[in-house]
Amino acid sequence: MINAQRYLTSLTNAGVSFFSGVPDSLLKDFCECLIDTIPSESHIIASNEGAAVGLAIGHHLGSRDLPLVYLQNSGLGNLVNPILSLASPKVYGIPMLMLIGWRGEPGKLDEPQHVHQGEVTLPMLNAMNVPSTVLSNNEKEAFEQTLASISKAKDLSGPVALVIKKGTFKKYEKVVLDTKLPLTREDAIICCAKTIDPDSIVISTTGLASRELFEFRSRNKMGHHRDFLTVGGMGHANQIALGLAITNMDRRIYCFDGDGAVLMHMGSMATIGQSNCKNFVHILFNNGVHGSVGGQPTVGFDVNFCKIADGCGYHFVTRATNESALKDALNIAQTKDGPIFIEVQTSSRNRTDVGRPTSLPMANKLDLFKYLDDA
Repeated sequence: MINAQRYLTSLTNAGVSFFSGVPDSLLKDFCECLIDTIPSESHIIASNEGAAVGLAIGHHLGSRDLPLVYLQNSGLGNLVNPILSLASPKVYGIPMLMLIGWRGEPGKLDEPQHVHQGEVTLPMLNAMNVPSTVLSNNEKEAFEQTLASISKAKDLSGPVALVIKKGTFKKYEKVVLDTKLPLTREDAIICCAKTIDPDSIVISTTGLASRELFEFRSRNKMGHHRDFLTVGGMGHANQIALGLAITNMDRRIYCFDGDGAVLMHMGSMATIGQSNCKNFVHILFNNGVHGSVGGQPTVGFDVNFCKIADGCGYHFVTRATNESALKDALNIAQTKDGPIFIEVQTSSRNRTDVGRPTSLPMANKLDLFKYLDDA
């Protein structure tokens, strides 16, 4: 396995001077090392992967140096456009190194949402004419592969990818961030699930939020037919919820969202605000971190989401930081027309033993269909 600090040193010694990306569970030890080691002006955790490519392009234009973009392979979809229409050797010719976590690697057990992406990761890079190498977990070989990839990126004047398997990096010890607020996200999710009207539908965002909701329903033998778990597609849960709300105006549709997810595609809030969708309730659980992939910081507590929601046209906007205020907000929301926005600021703490959904996504969809048809 590779020591993250030594690997980062090898990158900077080779002339990589800027880092940007979206944290990934397979890269979390490398990401934590970046946070601890690289100054903030040279490392930006981007809102989405395409934005990270944009930052990398801008850095290269200003410095002529080689930037590095890191991401999970599920984020490839967000960067196809800027890679092909800007960074490509056939357009502006921007050399950059991409570090891509390979979730759903063929032949390895992984979650259903990662399987298809894992199968097509290398073919996608090939179709984009982006040279790729699967990084060895032998440190010496990995350094050699990385130097060769950096040289290739410079020679081609274009992006080159290093694909990272699970278990490539050794554990990196970090200082755990904690926002010191009374509610955890799981506490807040349970409070919401208990308080909202029982015939409502919940669309929950990807990662731990959906897993915590699933566990709560399972513990209480409540069934999962009222929930749609957005197990992939980070940042799109609120648009799924809006689409469902528009076709089911006779019931409340709740979106359980996260700060990292909302930041990834924040323009969606404008669409929601201008929809005038009366039965839509958008609940943002803001813990200030990318909790599902290692706890790397977001800018969630530096952004005034309530002002943004108000400016986008939501009809009722409020913030809660404790259970009493959250219950009050939920009860008020049930009496008002939407779109409604509730920001719940929570601690960044979470359990380390949260299980994964035991039902497959297709079963989740069919259970929801049946519930909607029978209601």
